[in-house]
Amino acid sequence: MAFDAQLAFKEKVAKITLTGSLDASSAPRFKEVIEEAALQSPTKLVLLMDSLEFLASAGLRVLIFAKQKMGATVDIYVVGSQGPVLGTLEMSGFHHSVYIQDTYADA
Repeated sequence: MAFDAQLAFKEKVAKITLTGSLDASSAPRFKEVIEEAALQSPTKLVLLMDSLEFLASAGLRVLIFAKQKMGATVDIYVVGSQGPVLGTLEMSGFHHSVYIQDTYADA
């Protein structure tokens, strides 16, 4: 499945819906969306990952970039990650830097 990242804003919350495979070829697109979200100075970043099938190290690097770009005051929520995607987040230790949730009430 082809990668896609859709950004939506509601009340200072940036929501990015990720679908497909986040790998070296799609990571630049994800980084663009993160930069676009950061321009709006959100108070919270919600990454909806229930349709993300694969997360490669290049995608993980963009997640780390997102954490740095948003700054310490912006909470990042990873919602709906499962299987290999969640495994990658846990093996890397990134899950300690974000809030992992099965669902998000305002998603």
